[in-house]
Amino acid sequence: MHVESFGARDGHPLLLLHGGGVAGWMWEPLRAHLGEGLRIVVPDLPGHGHGTDEAYVSHAVTTTALARLLDDLGRPATVVGFSLGAQLTVQLAAQHAERVRNVVVVSAQAAPMWATRPTLALLGATAGLAKKQWFARMQARELFIPDELLDDYVRTSVGISRASLLRSVEENLRFSPPPAWRSYPGAASILVGGKERSLMKRSAALLHTSLPHSDLRVVDDCGHGIPLQRPSWLARHIEATLDEPPHPA
Repeated sequence: MHVESFGARDGHPLLLLHGGGVAGWMWEPLRAHLGEGLRIVVPDLPGHGHGTDEAYVSHAVTTTALARLLDDLGRPATVVGFSLGAQLTVQLAAQHAERVRNVVVVSAQAAPMWATRPTLALLGATAGLAKKQWFARMQARELFIPDELLDDYVRTSVGISRASLLRSVEENLRFSPPPAWRSYPGAASILVGGKERSLMKRSAALLHTSLPHSDLRVVDDCGHGIPLQRPSWLARHIEATLDEPPHPA
């Protein structure tokens, strides 16, 4: 797994997990607003960005690799994930709680869609469009990609394989929180955009209900793109969670 690190090597570890179809570069606007004293760790998930030499197999396989990465950090980390990365954040917290100090879960679908075959069949039939620059640029507007990151998005979209695209989307659509999420002891902040689909809002509510000590916030005027639409606000929000106790009282 390709990993880049920024900031203070001895600082509090902050693991940032990107969404499907993008890569670690999506966190650049957020990083610009984070203060000093953090050790920021940004992987490119399998099949994405610099990780295209490794196919996306499953959330389970990726979570295992991320747990090894957390081990290497030497101390429990704050984990922030967006969309597909938010699902992985939930799995890490549920299955490797001793490695995860607290989490910020941004726009995670948590209500599984069981009838996924038609969606995946359509995606498979049109997957070639993702390699067309004109289509990638059109999609970028829907995903709130800023102009300065447009070229990164186009490269990522063109580079992802059909197999990785289909597997990551299938895992995303079928995701449900592991049972151990209900007993995660760390602080958890669950965010969803006020303009997101009702499915995403139901998912955020489900994650919150399953973990009652979590904090649920609806971010006004945001769609499915909080880290890119409100990077300054999200940076402040993340830093505020670092002042919270590692475990609820």
